[in-house]
Amino acid sequence: MSESLFRAEGERYLPSEHTRGPWDPGALHGGAPAALITAAFQRMDPDPELRFARLGFEFLRPVPMAPLTLCTGVARGGRRVRELSAELRAEDQLVCRASALLVQRVPEGLPAQAHDAGEPMPGPELARRVHFSLDGDDRPGFGASATELRFLDGAGAPGPARVWMRLLRELYPGVPASPLAQLSAMADFGNGVSASLPIEQFVFINADLHIHLHREPSGAWTGLDSRTLLSAGGTALAESVLHDEQGSVGRAFQALVVARR
Repeated sequence: MSESLFRAEGERYLPSEHTRGPWDPGALHGGAPAALITAAFQRMDPDPELRFARLGFEFLRPVPMAPLTLCTGVARGGRRVRELSAELRAEDQLVCRASALLVQRVPEGLPAQAHDAGEPMPGPELARRVHFSLDGDDRPGFGASATELRFLDGAGAPGPARVWMRLLRELYPGVPASPLAQLSAMADFGNGVSASLPIEQFVFINADLHIHLHREPSGAWTGLDSRTLLSAGGTALAESVLHDEQGSVGRAFQALVVARR
């Protein structure tokens, strides 16, 4: 597959049809801008002694299928802790605000961890490939034509799910997404793969995405062990344990806006 997610044009990024999300044909899937912003954070040349510990994305409004501009900066400097910031705009409208927290890496030679990080998920070679589309549409989109999904369990049924995912397209021409950028993109699927409400009757759109890491991922595949929690009269949350093929790497959380169609 040759067409990338975005095309760079000067200081702007033009989204392709493969970034389209399931809720609005004129808006991007949140995973596409999350990958774009994560890649920009990685290019900011952080100290090699620092590691990404948290990535946060606040989706202030739907990210439109329109030229986008991205501005990054250092919100807090330091030798042990550093915070990066980003703003994604469509024309003059701020559509996504993001941050990354980097902390000094854990020293080598420490005692074994006190708490088990969990068993690795069975590998993607043991999972079943599934065409993913929340709205049943076969047109190109981020889930349908930019991503490969392989379910271990939970496909096609409401409730928790375990799924392996990988990005099939470059971020923009000549620039593949790093494992961390891919993980940011795939983490935004947690509410979709673990949907607990029928898509025909409800929307459950994530207003944010926050990722906490205990190590950086490696390889092309991201595993999600996801579930959606919701309380009538309260709030809804999708949470995912994130994996690469060596084991767990962290957690992702999404606050959901739930409404009847």
